[in-house]
Amino acid sequence: MESHGGYLLRLESFDGVDLVRLAREALSEEGVAEDVECGLLVSLSPRRKVIRVAFDAAFAYGRKGAQWYAAHHLLASRLSHELQVTVHAYSFDAEHCEEVIAFGNGRRVGGERVIYEDVELPETDDGELDERAFEHLKSRWPLGHLAYVFGLTRDELLRLPRAASVLLDLASSNAQAELARLLPPQEKSA
Repeated sequence: MESHGGYLLRLESFDGVDLVRLAREALSEEGVAEDVECGLLVSLSPRRKVIRVAFDAAFAYGRKGAQWYAAHHLLASRLSHELQVTVHAYSFDAEHCEEVIAFGNGRRVGGERVIYEDVELPETDDGELDERAFEHLKSRWPLGHLAYVFGLTRDELLRLPRAASVLLDLASSNAQAELARLLPPQEKSA
């Protein structure tokens, strides 16, 4: 399984934010050079109304990408402040660790990290890995808990990068229109 990261939030809370502006500002303040080619991949789980936002650039993929997301949370912080919702930054390094950090009103409000080599794996009586107990254990790790919060399974959360998506060009003035193609219209409350 590949390594990756991103930022998760609920679809209902996504209206009215200039996502491209926030992403550009966050990248600049995080020290990413302006000449780095970078887009924003926005993926949607329509069944659970969950949005994943992730940068589309060389620094954001594989193990290096997971490490980048573990250290760079400014977009999550800004989104949580602008939208007044909790935004979860996550990183998944399939060979080393997983981490989830929650942001509310622009501030870190929680988080958890599991380093795989520090975990005592469940074994059967004959010394083999107890697969069923291991799956239960993973459901309690940070990504399993995050998936539960959003009504997903751990596997569904890890497959979000391959869900229905739109790639936004951060240099385009048409990015918000592109985003509208992915996201269904929000119902107005009376």
